[in-house]
Amino acid sequence: MGILQEDVAGDIGSVPRCKVCGSERVVRNAWAYWSTDIGLWELETTHDQALCQNCEATTELVWSCQELPPNQRIRELNDRFRTTGQGCGSIMLTSGIQEMGGEFAVAVVKAVREFDDFSDDNDPSGEHDFGPIEMEGEKVLFKIDYYDPTLQQGSENPTNEGCTLRVLTIMLASEYQIWPPLQGGHFSSPNRR
Repeated sequence: MGILQEDVAGDIGSVPRCKVCGSERVVRNAWAYWSTDIGLWELETTHDQALCQNCEATTELVWSCQELPPNQRIRELNDRFRTTGQGCGSIMLTSGIQEMGGEFAVAVVKAVREFDDFSDDNDPSGEHDFGPIEMEGEKVLFKIDYYDPTLQQGSENPTNEGCTLRVLTIMLASEYQIWPPLQGGHFSSPNRR
């Protein structure tokens, strides 16, 4: 498995970027083969020119190390998913949110999309994966979790959209046991009714 052309990958952790605009949103035509050893498609070779999805044109690839720490990339993906809905994942509203009515649910989703009050208290990891909101006298929480494509276990690499499904859960604080109480943005499993 490898790329045997002018845009040979550099060190581990390097990524291809568009030579024109610097975007990582680049694609190439490729051949892949099914590996029975690992049960996945493996890249055989790439063809033709690269295409930059940002420029919407052909480009040359340049390889560079990612400048951002991993949690920065997770934060960017979380913010994009939370604010625009772009990316792989689902938005879940708990029964408590649904019982408050449709107008409340729409207002809460809008508030979650517009939320930008992240701090060390509610976002110690810097991933923008948790936040508290006050809505009509109710304390509302949102949390983003990362799963593998089967939703059977956590994602091995939340920075890789190809192997990660994001689940944004919006809930009333009363539906969850907070531990410790809103410190560090962590909470335990839902209360059973």
